[in-house]
Amino acid sequence: MPFDEFDQLGPLRPLAGTWEGVGGLDVSFHHAEGEVGETQYRERITFAPFGPVDNGDQHLYGLDYRMSAWRDGEEDPFHTEIGYWLWDAAAGKVLRAFMVPRGTVVLASAEAGADSTEFTFRARLGDPVDGIVENEYLSRRASTVSYECTVRIDGDEFSYDEDSVLRMTEIDELFHHTDRNVLRRVHE
Repeated sequence: MPFDEFDQLGPLRPLAGTWEGVGGLDVSFHHAEGEVGETQYRERITFAPFGPVDNGDQHLYGLDYRMSAWRDGEEDPFHTEIGYWLWDAAAGKVLRAFMVPRGTVVLASAEAGADSTEFTFRARLGDPVDGIVENEYLSRRASTVSYECTVRIDGDEFSYDEDSVLRMTEIDELFHHTDRNVLRRVHE
């Protein structure tokens, strides 16, 4: 991406590159034990810039991203994501579109300015704009009814706090599956 177009990434510009975090914490329902548990994890995310993407008079610049997370001491990732983080300067929004291999797709957005260093993505099940779509099995057994993720960017460090609210057959009330981590830029 030419330098002048790289500048068009707005608040996403500092994220271009590779990031790693070793102190992640996942709080989720562990089916094998039949209870809620905590999992510590390490994580690697790569963000590759692209753009522009033109939809009529909408002009988006973005980051193609790939994420993998590993439980401490394991070789194979227990969670992966692929997707895009997009900057819509005219609307003042950051969009995050991603899929996880269990069959959930999310398009979430956050209000942001070009120099924002913190923003919160939000999506809801069934929302035609910022929505969540899932496969039939998950819809019956572990439906994600809302998603929220706050991102903070500070130089060579960024962090997130994520809350996926689930309606699960194993739990009588809505369950907050949370993830958080602090990642640092990898200088390659």
